Amino acid sequence: MSPSFQTILAALQRHGVEFAVVGGVAAVLHGAPVTTFDLDTLVRVDEKNADRLLAAFDEINARYRGHAPPLKPVREDILAGKHLLLMTDAGPLDVLGFIGRDDRYEDLCTRFETVRLEGVDFSILGLDELIRQKRAMGREKDLIALRLLEAVKREREGE
Repeated sequence: MSPSFQTILAALQRHGVEFAVVGGVAAVLHGAPVTTFDLDTLVRVDEKNADRLLAAFDEINARYRGHAPPLKPVREDILAGKHLLLMTDAGPLDVLGFIGRDDRYEDLCTRFETVRLEGVDFSILGLDELIRQKRAMGREKDLIALRLLEAVKREREGE
């Protein structure tokens, strides 16, 4: 995983943000050889977590991608529960209020796994749920990742 992603994850963790890594980075952490250019995080959407996110955003200088002059997310943006496509000093970060067909943090938190990387513990979407989400999305890039994730699962199961 990219050192820049580790910087972002460490900042989120330091500020106590409730989040899980989903998408391409989660696939990589499960062992799938995929390429990804941004860090996708599913976050709990509530007032306390919004405040924690804003503190982390300040630390990593998060701002919306493609805006000149730079535009920073505000509390209301987070509480809207949509997708925030951000750039940080450590690279791109997508903050997602939901994934798939409106699956929220609370809906999926029992399907998270904990990973420790460079002394930082954080949650990622479990392999089975990641496979389910990729299958449901059905986009070409998701179907490619799906085949790789299914191969990882077969390998883990000893097939």
